[in-house]
Amino acid sequence: MSCKRPLLALSLALSALWSAGVQAADLVVSAAASLTNAFKDVAQAYEKEHPDTHVVLNFGASDVLLQQIVKGAPADVFASADQKAMDKAVEEKAVRRDTRVDFAANQIVLIVPEDSKAGITSLKDLTRDDIKRIAYGNPASVPVGRYTQGALEAAGLWNAVQAKSVLAQNVRQSLDYVARGEVDAGFVFATDAAIMPGKVKVALRVPSQTPVTYPIAVTAREPAAKEAQRFVAYVLSPAGQAILSRYGFQQP
Repeated sequence: MSCKRPLLALSLALSALWSAGVQAADLVVSAAASLTNAFKDVAQAYEKEHPDTHVVLNFGASDVLLQQIVKGAPADVFASADQKAMDKAVEEKAVRRDTRVDFAANQIVLIVPEDSKAGITSLKDLTRDDIKRIAYGNPASVPVGRYTQGALEAAGLWNAVQAKSVLAQNVRQSLDYVARGEVDAGFVFATDAAIMPGKVKVALRVPSQTPVTYPIAVTAREPAAKEAQRFVAYVLSPAGQAILSRYGFQQP
């Protein structure tokens, strides 16, 4: 079942994009789920400066977004939550290599429901018998899952935590599982935890084996290439960086 879910998510996402009636003049930005709130504001601010441009946002797990692009879904800009997904995009020639640039950084955190009394203070606490369900993104397709796996492997806890795993299709699903109290704890980005005060709380910050950096690039699609480059420039500008900072993203 776990192998079929990413394919189903890809199929549904592709259908949603095409049925949305994306116009040739639209600028389509496919961005990692953790960028949802920040990029909505970035797009709105960009449209104010460029009123002739309509930005269409498409959010999801980075690997799923890449597969959408490879399979022909309209996209002019690709923003990933880790380098691995962007590496694949370059290999697949889905993006223009020379436009790739890091634009933000983040941190992995372990969160618990706001009313949790579990008292988790270390990763080792996740092996306790009373901690039964732990959410994180599927490492096969979700960057936060890959970061999580790396951190747990470094701590020698991967096998123990994996036995309690509730795999999420993207980081926001992991956040929702914790917010609804369906799991005892979950791994998300710090920026995701910050959008649900009163529903989740950070139990601990998790050291990552690789820097949590976000790359962005212009896709190989021709029609809006110049507009796409202008959007990437805006994300990197002081105005764009200020919006990202408000949502907790750091400089790369």
